[in-house]
Amino acid sequence: MKTAALRQAFFDFFQQQGHTVVPSSSLVPADDPTLLFTNAGMNQFKDVFLGREQRDYSRATTAQKCVRAGGKHNDLENVGYTARHHTFFEMLGNFSFGDYFKREAINFAWTFLTGDQWLKLPKDKLWVTVYASDDEAFDIWSKEMGVPEQRIIRIGDNKGAPYASDNFWQMGDTGPCGPCTEIFYDHGPDVAGGPPGSPEEDGDRYIEIWNVVFMQYNRTAEGEMLPLPKPSVDTGMGLERIAAVLQGVHSNYEIDLFEDLLKAASGILGGVATTEASLRVVADHIRSCSFLIADGVMPSNEGRGFVLRRIIRRAARHGNKLGAQGTFFHKLVPALVSLMGEAYPELARTQAQIERVLLQEEEQFAKTLDKGLRLLEQDIADLEGTVIPGKTIFTLYDTYGFPVDLTNDIARERGLTLDYDGYEAAMNDQRERARAASKFGIDYNAGLQLEGKTEFSGYERVDGHETIRTVIVDGEEKPAQAGDEAIVVLEKTPFYAESGGQVGDTGLLTWSGGRFQVADTRKEGDHHIHIGTVIEGELFPGLEVDARVDHVRRQATALNHSATHLLHAALRKVLGEHVTQKGSLVDPDKLRFDFSHFEAVSADELKEIEREVNQQILANTAVETDITDMESAQEKGAMALFGEKYGDTVRVLSMGTDRYSVELCGGTHVARTGDIGLLKIVSEGGISSGVRRIEAVTGFNALAWVDQTEEKLKEAAQLVKGGRDSVIDKVQATVERNRQLEKELDQLKAKLASSAGSDLAASAVEVGGLKVVAAELEGADRKALMETADQLKNKLGEGVVVLASVEDGKVTLVAGVTKSATGRVKAGDLMKHLAAQVDGKGGGRPDMAQGGGNDPAKLPAALEGVAAWVEQTIA
Repeated sequence: MKTAALRQAFFDFFQQQGHTVVPSSSLVPADDPTLLFTNAGMNQFKDVFLGREQRDYSRATTAQKCVRAGGKHNDLENVGYTARHHTFFEMLGNFSFGDYFKREAINFAWTFLTGDQWLKLPKDKLWVTVYASDDEAFDIWSKEMGVPEQRIIRIGDNKGAPYASDNFWQMGDTGPCGPCTEIFYDHGPDVAGGPPGSPEEDGDRYIEIWNVVFMQYNRTAEGEMLPLPKPSVDTGMGLERIAAVLQGVHSNYEIDLFEDLLKAASGILGGVATTEASLRVVADHIRSCSFLIADGVMPSNEGRGFVLRRIIRRAARHGNKLGAQGTFFHKLVPALVSLMGEAYPELARTQAQIERVLLQEEEQFAKTLDKGLRLLEQDIADLEGTVIPGKTIFTLYDTYGFPVDLTNDIARERGLTLDYDGYEAAMNDQRERARAASKFGIDYNAGLQLEGKTEFSGYERVDGHETIRTVIVDGEEKPAQAGDEAIVVLEKTPFYAESGGQVGDTGLLTWSGGRFQVADTRKEGDHHIHIGTVIEGELFPGLEVDARVDHVRRQATALNHSATHLLHAALRKVLGEHVTQKGSLVDPDKLRFDFSHFEAVSADELKEIEREVNQQILANTAVETDITDMESAQEKGAMALFGEKYGDTVRVLSMGTDRYSVELCGGTHVARTGDIGLLKIVSEGGISSGVRRIEAVTGFNALAWVDQTEEKLKEAAQLVKGGRDSVIDKVQATVERNRQLEKELDQLKAKLASSAGSDLAASAVEVGGLKVVAAELEGADRKALMETADQLKNKLGEGVVVLASVEDGKVTLVAGVTKSATGRVKAGDLMKHLAAQVDGKGGGRPDMAQGGGNDPAKLPAALEGVAAWVEQTIA
């Protein structure tokens, strides 16, 4: 069975069992600081399992794209060298949210794997593991599924602590957890390895193909295991693994999908054998890199972007090992799109962007390799002994992205070895620093434990008469008194909670004898929490209050949010369809929009973008809102925003002529585009590789910006004694006059240098047949010092010159040696010695060197010692 057919068969089976097919979520987890990348099928359902989110279905099935190449789950170094490790893989899964449990989950797995209508795997080839104390699962397997007891293996706490087991799953140190049961396929006695739980379990004979997790408990921070009110099921089956079983091969790299990718890579690299480990690395990495870029990750030097950059560079390095000439990796994208573009349309939509990003990274890495090679050559030249220090290896890797294996190859060619222990020590230090600074860790029980959800009424109004549901002070549910900082949850609220880049609302809650100042509104699961201070009175659950949003602030924010949508559409129209949102911030004062683009936006392009937006504003069309399902929204061309998490029912916002902008958005907006008034772009710049940022203002803030610009123009006109209409001509004339004065000043300095050179030549001291001059020239800049030194060298015939000046507490130094004397004295050596005397650094060529220092008080002594240094050097 082909991989694509297998994926579809899985969907078909579980749809027949009442499951909703849910599309794969992004590889960038939405609103989840605990994960670097999506690495399991259950990630997108985490809040559902935690009870923080409600869906309109209780059974779901997915084919989830996953990446394991950073953080806790990191398979990168194994990829290409083992049969089943990948940076990218697809996880087939079925899920129950308080619906069915162990009996149904086990039956579904067994039926799909062995049923005549489905995969038809031989039952005698399948082995099962259960958690040691899970008698219920054991009995279902043996008594209901008919699996012989000798093929059902109990796995206890085999990882050194209670519940630390291959067959006990947990979301984190706290939160939902429970026993699991795994299904293994036996490849037969011709393959080395033993059954799970045996000393030989790491062999390739018995391969895990399905894991069924039974979420029964909630583990608290104190380690207490509390039964979940709604036990659930989370399963996972690696598509690549089960495809290998069905296609009768032992390695995932031999399945149809990888065979086609390997052939394409081989063709690009000149016919390399498809069994080469390095070619497997390339074929694996094109999948993870392409999908990450399609989901909005850009190469950078930190976080997710750094992991992507590392994978790209690893692929480039392995291509180089196979003899690649120039760039090659980006050429594999079309082959991947043809294989997986139907199942994952985002690949086809972003193909040009993926190719562009990969090409740029390959070109950049080629330059990086050159820099690293030069550094390594220099370190080898200065090396004492035959071992390259670990610190050097780490610097090459960490600063230049220089693979350790490449460093080792070069060392081997020179008869050198690497200090791996020192390298690992440096790496461990970096890991500790990263771990200390990491945000990827959270107590799942730390949030508010609230039932139901807050109803948001703020689309229609900015006030309302509401009821207090919960009041929290210092982490405890209790009434709040005057002066208390508190968190308030209402049954219904007009306050918008921060999300989608839009800041939370502020305002007041009032009641008879009391006021609560709302400083911010945020989301906690399905609830809006109002954060603020009790000004007077007492606040408690059940109290009825009048909720009033600061409507002036809300309206100013709405102008910026609606303008952001128009700006996004204008960017795509002017710059190209590759532009996608990478982040945004919308507050009352301004809008900030981050987007993918690989070069600075030109002044003309910015003008065109601004004109496009303002044309839509002037058209004054009505802003339309449509509540629908995700599939219908996508059919209407609605664009999902980067990093946002969407439910099954979505809000589609359309604005502008001919639906100029259509996006999914839960924010608050204007009624008509004309309400925005005016948009003015105030800045544009790069914030990371391939990501640009635009900041803009709207409405009265835009008018204020224009007024300020007018004032600055008036001030400039006054400074150059001109009017508004003549200010440009006046400034140009002033600039030209300054250039002429600078030229005349340089000519005067040259004459002074010549004159000074003549005077200083007469003061030369003879040392060992060389004429030595060392002097300070007051008021001379570096250029004047250099010209004077050249004059002196010509006059001396054969000699050494040192000139210095002091300005703003800093020493400037220049040293020159006539060419005929460089065999005896090196200007660079002299400068190193001299600069050190004045607390500085310097160096240069044998005939000319420059330097500086921070201690002018030591300059006279340093200059006085030049002749002695020359005498000692030539002795």
